[in-house]
Formats: sequence, C-alpha cells, structure tokens
Amino acid sequence: MASASRLARAPRPTPASSSSAAAAAALLASASCLPARRFLQLHAHLLRTGLLALSPIATPAFLSLAAASLPSHCALAVLDHHLAAPSSLPSTFHCNSILRALSAPSDALRFLRRMRALGRRGNAFTLAILLNPRCPLAHACQLHANAVTEGHLRDVLLGTSLMRCYADGGDGGGARRLFDEMPVRDTVAWNVLITCYMNNRRTKDALKVFEEMRGRGSEGEAEPDDVTCILLLQACTSLGALDFGERVWAYADERGYGGELKVRNSLIAMYARCGCVEKAYRVFCETPWKSVVSWSAMISGLAANGFGKDAISAFEEMIRSGVAPDEQTLTGLLSACSHSGLVDEGFRFFDMMCCEYRVKPNVRHYGCIVDLMGRAGLVDEAYELVTKEMKVAPDATIWRTLLGACRIHGHVDLGERVIGHLIELKAQQAGDYVLLLNTYAAVGDWKKVAEVRKLMQEKGIQTTPGCTTVEHNGEVHEFIADDDTHPRKVEIYKKLNEINMHLRIAGYVPNMSSELHDLDSEGKESALTYHSEKLAIAFALLVTSPHRPIRLAKNLRVCVDCHNFTKVFSVDPNASIHIFDTLIIVDVMAEGFGIR
Repeated sequence: MASASRLARAPRPTPASSSSAAAAAALLASASCLPARRFLQLHAHLLRTGLLALSPIATPAFLSLAAASLPSHCALAVLDHHLAAPSSLPSTFHCNSILRALSAPSDALRFLRRMRALGRRGNAFTLAILLNPRCPLAHACQLHANAVTEGHLRDVLLGTSLMRCYADGGDGGGARRLFDEMPVRDTVAWNVLITCYMNNRRTKDALKVFEEMRGRGSEGEAEPDDVTCILLLQACTSLGALDFGERVWAYADERGYGGELKVRNSLIAMYARCGCVEKAYRVFCETPWKSVVSWSAMISGLAANGFGKDAISAFEEMIRSGVAPDEQTLTGLLSACSHSGLVDEGFRFFDMMCCEYRVKPNVRHYGCIVDLMGRAGLVDEAYELVTKEMKVAPDATIWRTLLGACRIHGHVDLGERVIGHLIELKAQQAGDYVLLLNTYAAVGDWKKVAEVRKLMQEKGIQTTPGCTTVEHNGEVHEFIADDDTHPRKVEIYKKLNEINMHLRIAGYVPNMSSELHDLDSEGKESALTYHSEKLAIAFALLVTSPHRPIRLAKNLRVCVDCHNFTKVFSVDPNASIHIFDTLIIVDVMAEGFGIR
C-alpha cells in the first residue's frame, strides 16, 4: 500500500511537458548541422524557454554537441556558462562524452581541470580519452602523474594509451618504463610495446620482446597472438632477419594462426624483402584465398628483387582472376617497371590506371614514373612532368627522387633548382644536402661542396649515420662506418683487409665519387675502406657457414662504391649476398675466390 501511495503522489508528466521535451529533443537532433552563429542562437532560445531543464540528459547532450560543433573559444564559453550552475554539473559519463568531443588537447585539459575543481574526478577512461594522437608529450607526462596518484594504472587501456603517447613523442624509453610499471599487462599491452619500439627505430628491441613474452607466457601472463606475429614479421622485414622471421612463422603456425590471411601476407612480404622470392611465391601459391593485399605483396616483392617482367605477369594473372588492383598494387607494378628499366611498359600501365582500373594516380604513382624517367636518363623530361603535367602537388619524396637522378646523371644546375623546390616546401633534410654534395663531388666542384657543408652547419643539419645490420643465430648485429665497438672487431678488420687484398687482384677499383672530402686518391680510398656494408660482410663471412646466403640491411641507400664492392666481391661458388636498402634489394651471385 505504501508503494501504491507513493506512486499515486508521484507527478505524472503533463501533455505540455511531454511535448516540450519532444521539442527540445528535435532541436538537439538538428543542432549538429548548424553553423556556429545559429547554434549559439539555439542555445539562447533553449535557455530562455527552459527546455534544457525538462530532461536530465538534455543539458549533457547539448554540451557534447557544443564541444563537437563549435569553435574552441565558443564551446568553452558555453561549457563555462553551464558549469557555473551546480545543478547543471554533468555526470562522469557525460564529462567523458564532452572530453571526447573537444578536439584540441589544451581545451580538453582545461575542461578536465574545471570539472575536477567542481568535484568530478573522472575515472581511468577519462584520462585515456585525453591521450589521443594529438596529445603533446608534456600533457601525457602530466596525465601519467595523475594516473599514478589516483591508482588508475591497473587499467590496461589507460596504460597502453600512455605508452603510445610516449612513443609518438619519441620517448621509447619512457614507454618501456611505463610498461614495466603496469601491474596488469595483457597481449594488447605487449603488442603496443612492440609497436613503440618499431616506431622509435628500435626494431632490434622489438624482436627481443617476442622471447620475453613467451617466457612470461609460460608463467601465466599473456602470450603472443596473431597481431604479435604480424608485428614481429614486419620487424623482421625491416631488419632482414630471416631466421627470426621463420621462428615467428613456426610459432604462428603451431598456434593456429598460420592460416590467417594477414599473417600469410606479412610472411610473403618478409620473405620477399629478405631476397627469398621462391619462398614468398610458395607461400603465395599455398594461400587458398588471395586478397588484393596478397597480390600487392607478391608484386612489390618481385619488383624489389628486380623481377620486373615476373611482376607484370603476376599483375596480369591477378586481373584474369577477377581481383581489382588498388593504389598499392599499381605502386608495386610501376616500381617493378622502374627498377627493371621497362620504360614503355611503365608508361603504358600509368596511362591505363584511370581508364582501365579506375584508380586516380596519386603522388606515389607519379613518384614511380619520375624514378622510371630518371633511371632512363630522361631527367629534364621528368622535371617537366613534375612542374607542368602532374595532376597533384609534388611532395618532398618526388623532388628527392629527381635530385637523386640529377646526381647520377650529373645535372648540377637542375639539382640546384630541385633543392630550391625542397626549400620552398620547408621539407629539406640532411639526405637532400648529401645528394647535392654528391652531385658537386662527382664533377669535382669542391668549392660548392664546401659552401653546402657551411650551409648545413649554419642550419644545424646533421646527417643520419649509415647503419648496416646482419642476423646471426637470431641476434641482429649492427655496424656503422669505422665501427670499433663490436666484440670481434679485430677479427672483422683482419677479414676485411683480406677481402680487399683479394679484390685488388680481381681488379676492383674503388668508386671515389661516394667520398665527399677533397682528399687525394689514397685518402679517399682509405675513407671508403671501412663503410658499414663492408664491415658487415666481413663479420658475416666469419660466422656464416659456406654456401649459406649472406643477408644485410642498410638504413640508407647503398653507396655506389659499396654496390660495386659487393658485385666484384666473391665467395664460394653458388653463394650469394643480398643487400637491401631503403629502396631495392641488391642480389649478387658470387664467382668464387675462396675467401671464406
């Protein structure tokens, strides 16, 4: 009876209040598409008529709309107006909705401080919302401190969001320290750690996570999943770590991930990048259903290994099978034509993109055509294409491709103009100036070389050190030029001197255009002797059994002299060296001088 009496006394909504609430809901539904001025007029109308007070969710819903629809200063003014009234204080759920709608990290932080001052502390999800890709590192550190003091680090979503912010800010060490602080770490957290290492060029450390993760998994923690395997295969692709990649693949196959298409596509790319085209093709053929990504990986792999005609054949087979190419497929196809010198075929496929395949050429496709023309010596024509015929604005990569062609073909004046375009884009990097230096050095203009060096010093531009990696027994070894940090440095230098002696007998002559110092011939030859590629080859010969291919990865383009060195260099018959840099794979079959 008491319940019945309370129900009898409870106010029932009148037809008028119901219709007013419906009117408010209708106005809110249309508010998101209003311009700022009309939105503010609607706000004034809702305040004057009291419609926002008719529903407990009307005000929070309107504030979320304001945060998403209005410019920052207007949105914050509306929020401040409503926060001034305690009765309008949104719940934590609605606060999170408003934070998600605010685009600028500084505005979101200001709103959070205001809410906390009014007693809304929020939760772990509140902090995670603020850790979006635009969040500055300083803000991430502040939110990290809040998470520690409020005991939110047990929340895995918040922890992984913080890790991403540290990694995006270039603080890979901070991401690792945070990971170690997390009391609960699921597979997602481990995968984020791998991604953090890869994004901060600590790919070797990413591989170490696999063994660490498997060891922790045996103790009851999270184990690698299919995403882990994909990330690790990508890391192996970057480093050319074939043996490690095959261990990851064996694990994936054992755990039942081997049949997943994304894993197989990553394996195809890894094999192709390591120069194992036959293995890549075998995995490709054994894949029962091939997506456009599968075809693109195979075509790009053939292109990078210099099998241009095979890449074209694969593309034609793809078309016959009914799979439509996408932008990435055509990038791989045009790259195949470029690397293999198939000029006519490259132009033909480029012309067919729109009319046959309904793919609008983007800046990467134009970049492939510029590279194709540059390799063919059509440097002036390529410049004409970029400046007058391109349907999209050229980016820095296209200008750098053209600058590289100017260096190869000795187009000094055009190279200077290309540098001017890069300066206009405010995108010049150390590598661009090095290309220009190479162009001047190749024609012996040491005065210009000195001028560019001085300009680089004035701008504080520092070049990226060349680094070559080689894998042995699952461990990746790194070398830089004149490296003296390796534990086996004495043996390495002795082996390299032995190689140089054999190559002199074989007729090897150093290409000194790669050396940018105004030295005499003897000085330049000495400077070229201990490049990172050569040290890595010497180490590989010490630790690799005969007849086993040597695989090296370079973080920059292989210089002309090291390319020639590798071509002339020979080991036991039927052995081979694979060097892959930022662009292509150099596959050199040995001729047999018995240096091992």
